[in-house]
Amino acid sequence: MDLYLPIAEMSVNALVIIGLGGLVGFLSGMFGVGGGFLTTPLLIFYGIPPAIAVASSATQVTGSSVSGAISYYRRGQVDVRMGLVLAAGGFIGSVIGSFIFRWLKSLGQVDITIGIVYVVFLGTVGGLMLKESIGTLLRQRAGQAPSGRTRRHHPLVAALPMRMRFPSSGIYISPLAPLLVGAFVGILTVIMGVGGGFIMVPAMLYILGMAAGSVVGTSLFQIVFVTAVATMLHASQSQTVDILLAALLLVGGVVGAQFGTRAAQKLPPERLRLFLALLVVAVAIRLAIGLTWTPAELFSIQTALS
Repeated sequence: MDLYLPIAEMSVNALVIIGLGGLVGFLSGMFGVGGGFLTTPLLIFYGIPPAIAVASSATQVTGSSVSGAISYYRRGQVDVRMGLVLAAGGFIGSVIGSFIFRWLKSLGQVDITIGIVYVVFLGTVGGLMLKESIGTLLRQRAGQAPSGRTRRHHPLVAALPMRMRFPSSGIYISPLAPLLVGAFVGILTVIMGVGGGFIMVPAMLYILGMAAGSVVGTSLFQIVFVTAVATMLHASQSQTVDILLAALLLVGGVVGAQFGTRAAQKLPPERLRLFLALLVVAVAIRLAIGLTWTPAELFSIQTALS
């Protein structure tokens, strides 16, 4: 069943787009990563223009994250106070990111920038996650006790003033730390069309020192607000949100997120992290190939019939 996308100006198979949204929603609910890091590249691979893919995938991430966040909130695994501080930083970052996106678009460099940023961030984060996951599994097979990580925030965070308590996360830190983390993720959300969870989750664990039980739910909670703001900025400023494309992604994403949250409770966390790391690295490699591989046809000239 083919549908015409008015903003992307192309026809797509509706079932394929819904299935893609379902896959990303499943990963969103399972890992708390929003799923945009996968949606945008897959849309680009399918032939959607990068700028349209970024803006429309941010819309889809909002819907799938709502579904996942509600599931975690019902289980008491969302730190609302922390989530609101992160969301406030995300709002500031989204505004900054929108100016950067418009500037790149005016220069005609937004497509190549999106690809390079994806390769750098996904390659770095995926590589670090893969190293840690393999190390953990090897220690388990050798019968060694897992190397316990003392849960504490980064020394730089401890130096920040105006501390406040976040009881659900079990930490007492300055709100400036999550505000800055949220702002950084907000910039990435606008430029990359991601929820930022693949950076937010490690930052919450290793920089802010949050309790692991509240990390995924809180990540999804802040993603809802940040991606909603990013979507409105894209729609009002760059006009790159394709509503029909976003709706198809949402149909699959909302349903997939529910199955993802259930699967996360049944599968071993070590294997979940390994699977996510492999997925992130694979997407980075595929994007890098697309940026460097010489196309079969170097030039394409289209003429309009009068």
